[in-house]
Amino acid sequence: MEFLVCMVPYFIYVSFKSLNSIHMLQQNKYNSKNTYLKWLYHNPKQFLDYSLLFILFIIFIFVKNEKVMLLSFAVFYFILYVILYLKNKKSQNKLPLKFTSRVKRLLVTDVIINLTPIILVYFYLNNIYGLLILGLIAYLNNLYVLLAILINTPIEKYVGYYFKRKAINRLKNMPDLKVVGITGSYGKTSSKNILNDILNIKYNSMPTPKNFNTPFGLMITINNYLDKFTDVFIAEMGACQEGDIKELCDLVHPKYGIITKIGVAHLATFGSRETIQKTKFELLESLPEDGTIVLNGDDEWQRSYKPKNKCNVKWVGIDSEDVDVRALNIKLSPNGTEFDVKIKGDDNLYHFQTRLLGYANVYNILAGIALGLVFGMNMDQLKAGVSRVKAVEHRLELKPKGDIVFIDDAYNSNPTGSKMAIDVLKMMPGKKIIVTPGMIELGDEEYIKNKEFGMQMKGLDEVILVGNEQTKPIQDGLKEIGFDFKKVHIINDVLKAFDMVNDLKEGETYVLLENDLPDIFNEK
Repeated sequence: MEFLVCMVPYFIYVSFKSLNSIHMLQQNKYNSKNTYLKWLYHNPKQFLDYSLLFILFIIFIFVKNEKVMLLSFAVFYFILYVILYLKNKKSQNKLPLKFTSRVKRLLVTDVIINLTPIILVYFYLNNIYGLLILGLIAYLNNLYVLLAILINTPIEKYVGYYFKRKAINRLKNMPDLKVVGITGSYGKTSSKNILNDILNIKYNSMPTPKNFNTPFGLMITINNYLDKFTDVFIAEMGACQEGDIKELCDLVHPKYGIITKIGVAHLATFGSRETIQKTKFELLESLPEDGTIVLNGDDEWQRSYKPKNKCNVKWVGIDSEDVDVRALNIKLSPNGTEFDVKIKGDDNLYHFQTRLLGYANVYNILAGIALGLVFGMNMDQLKAGVSRVKAVEHRLELKPKGDIVFIDDAYNSNPTGSKMAIDVLKMMPGKKIIVTPGMIELGDEEYIKNKEFGMQMKGLDEVILVGNEQTKPIQDGLKEIGFDFKKVHIINDVLKAFDMVNDLKEGETYVLLENDLPDIFNEK
């Protein structure tokens, strides 16, 4: 009984530590394509915690006092739990653990595999060697939790198969449903929401919620949100490697598509821009020949692609003249954007207004207009749709807080979008401050793109960088343009940035929050 009582603090500690490990697993897509293991490899500090001190219990090989040994074991893990609890309470978790059905199944399995060694040690190795084994398991919890993933693999495959068949059958029972696929290196979520707001003027349109752009996300949307009244299903399609878009197209079979922009996002997993280009165009190649895809005429990676599919192509652009839908006379202001639209074959200019900011959103609106025309919408309907488009959360979203206006672009993480966000900030009156940890997942181009990002900050009043090591390329870029380093502030906790902004504000102040990275990139 004494043994089991002394195991209570240990079990609480390993369970709490497992919760942290599962949180990081979730942010690393449950170790899909070994992303969690790669994160551990690049963050060896995860193995430098106080639980390593369990090795000191080896002294009880020589001090043969069972009661003292068990009491010391219990006190040790109670202290570790308190330390971990206080650390978590002060941490800056930007993406909290989502208690999805998968996480709940994982937690049940994890509790079982944490209890199992305790029971085995109690019956078969109730001595110091058993406690050392338990200590090793607690120390290696970041790896031990992968056992729960492995055990649950057959269950997750069955669950995935069940929901896939359910989604396929539901789509088969909706033969009149118009399915639109949207992909690109960036701008997918903004384009999806803009298109939805435009189409909802005439149709009952349903987009995938938030960033549900994986096979499972699409299945959830189809099974839980589509109904007999839905006219248009807009499927955001994300990809990390070749074949991902085709997998999504094989699930939902889109007839229409939009490719936003092809850049270097996820270059580390794709390997090359050519592979990114090929993967994004899996959407075009998956459409039926009577389908339609909207492409960006100002994107050289879209212009240079040679399609095999003979489907209808609609080009949009700002700089290119040879496009089907073009924006002219663009005027940006703190209140939004207005521009004229020229339709190929029509001599008229049509004036549009939107509350959205930045050139990136103009491209997304043009794509929505182009597809709206294909769907039979007239110009008055399109104008009404564009005027009612709402800002997408965390994407150049204005958030006034007293005499400070935050420009929330936290979900952005690409070179083109980051530059446009800085251009928006420079357009604002008053003092201009940027808060950023830089960009990630850009492969071999990560250093140079972040350095260029730093060089684009010329003209800003203050720069707050999150993570000293992470932002070294930005610092190099700032040095190259001769930026005053008295106005560069480096912190390791993003929450401290808000206190710093309050200290730095002067009169009307605009603060750009750019590229808020997940917790797996925190620097302490």
